Amino acid sequence: MKPNEIHSFITILREEYKKWQTPAVTIVARCNGSPFKVLISCIISLRTKDDVTALASARLFALAQTPETVANIPADEIARLIYPAGFYRTKAEQIALLSRRLVDEYGSIVPGDMDELLNFKGVGRKTANLVMTLGFGKPGICVDTHVHRICNRLGYVTTKNPEETEKVLRGQLPAEYWIEINDLLVAFGQNHCHPVSPRCSNCSVAKICDRIGVKTSR
Repeated sequence: MKPNEIHSFITILREEYKKWQTPAVTIVARCNGSPFKVLISCIISLRTKDDVTALASARLFALAQTPETVANIPADEIARLIYPAGFYRTKAEQIALLSRRLVDEYGSIVPGDMDELLNFKGVGRKTANLVMTLGFGKPGICVDTHVHRICNRLGYVTTKNPEETEKVLRGQLPAEYWIEINDLLVAFGQNHCHPVSPRCSNCSVAKICDRIGVKTSR
């Protein structure tokens, strides 16, 4: 895909997005989601399917929705609530410690600064960027496995890992698409452009996709 074709690509995906299931963290953000709820749902979502993330987040938030209330829940109870999210016991400990630290050091307010967020245990660039974009509406590019894979498959970037992809996109992707690129490509990757055997035969962006690394498709 040529760099100037990104505009057509985004326009097409915006229309296709209406047919697909919305990513779980985006649903949390849209449903009166505070930066704290976005942060917690992001942690739950790591290495976890979206339907599991959605239910696990809902169970936890039905009981507690603020750093103070979550900090008062024992880690083993948090683990029970978010099960069967991947690594749920580890995540429960992270959520408990993070909530307590927010209460003790930040006045129960999630910091709206990338570097500050990265200082929290269990918070990587993907999570921090999602909190910045979905939680605060600030500029950022969240690059997960879907964004990294699809951008390389398209031929829009040539990178080796998500961190490198984020760096290249920050210099190449028009700023108007920064916040929504993750939402669009996660939905695209989950519902159509699969890691293995993507649905290329009926793909609306097939004409501008270089199909880098695609060996088999449907």
